[in-house]
Order: sequence, then structure tokens, then C-alpha cells
Amino acid sequence: MQLTADDIKATFENSPFFKHIGFEIIEFDDNRVKLKLGIRDQLLNVNGTLHGGIHATMLDFVQGMLLRAVTKEKCITTSLTTQYFTPVSVGEIFAESKILKLGFKLAFMEAEIKNSKGEILAKGLGNFKLLRS
Repeated sequence: MQLTADDIKATFENSPFFKHIGFEIIEFDDNRVKLKLGIRDQLLNVNGTLHGGIHATMLDFVQGMLLRAVTKEKCITTSLTTQYFTPVSVGEIFAESKILKLGFKLAFMEAEIKNSKGEILAKGLGNFKLLRS
């Protein structure tokens, strides 16, 4: 039985790590995934801005989630390159991704994190291996 988009969405929503960080899925279907994160003090670095690891985690999640929604296959990240443009310390941030190229075993992805004004805060390029059954 092939998983539906709702099954895959529930898998991520029930992930202890996903819950711990505080991600919220605001859009999820076979073509689009959008995440939201409310910034809180526990996620800030010593400079008082959102820790870069949170950006990277969000970029990784949103790319993997879209790939899984499209292919219905499990996947693992083989590389993730993150570019940080603007620090942020309050408010909400949003992440969306797209597939640049999808092969049988590999996928190349891109994602952006934006603030509520639509300004790009960070961008990530990810390579993923599909674990086809």
C-alpha cells in the first residue's frame, strides 16, 4: 500500500525532533510543502539571533518532506549547503522548497527561508538519496 500525502505529513508531525524544534506544517500536498517556525529564546545563539543550525534543520526538513511527498519514498540527505543572508531574532519564519532534478536514486533540491515580509533569510541546496523499496 502506497502512503498518501496525509500519511507522510503525519509521520513528520509525530516526529519527536520536529515537535521539539517547534516546526508547524502550514501546507502539505503532493506538490508543495511549507513550514513555519515561531522564533523563541531557546532557539537563539549567543548573539541573540536564530542559531544557524535551526536554519539548516528547517531547510533539510522542508526539502526531504517535499521529496517524500512527491515520490512516496523514504530518503536521506547526502549533502546540504546553507547560505545565510540576514539574521533574525523575533517573529516567524517560513520555508519552502522545490525539486531541481529528480532521478531514480538521487534528487537535487533547493529551499528558502523567508520572514513574514517575504525577505530571504537563508537558502539551502540539498542532495538526497531515495531509498526506493
